[in-house]
Amino acid sequence: MAYLVSIAVRAQRDLISLYEDINAKEAAAALRCYQGLKLAILSLKEHPNRCPATPESKQIRQLLHGHKPHVYRVIYRVLEKKKRVDILHIRYGVQRKVKMRNVL
Repeated sequence: MAYLVSIAVRAQRDLISLYEDINAKEAAAALRCYQGLKLAILSLKEHPNRCPATPESKQIRQLLHGHKPHVYRVIYRVLEKKKRVDILHIRYGVQRKVKMRNVL
């Protein structure tokens, strides 16, 4: 059964910021990278538990997307009873660990 993928306001801001930072409006390669990330996020509707838990919390999972040095970290939680995946935050992979109280 497919899960509903819900993108939190913070994660939406992260996506907008990423789009602007990589200049996806002007560069075709950057646009493909951005679109690939969005497709990876939407792929969580099937088998969202395939990704590992984050080092910060066992209840939160992370999807890593991209190739070094351009790896993006999608932080999300799976709500089994509601069959929903909440995308909480999207970070550039080399950023410091996220504080869970700032995400939830």
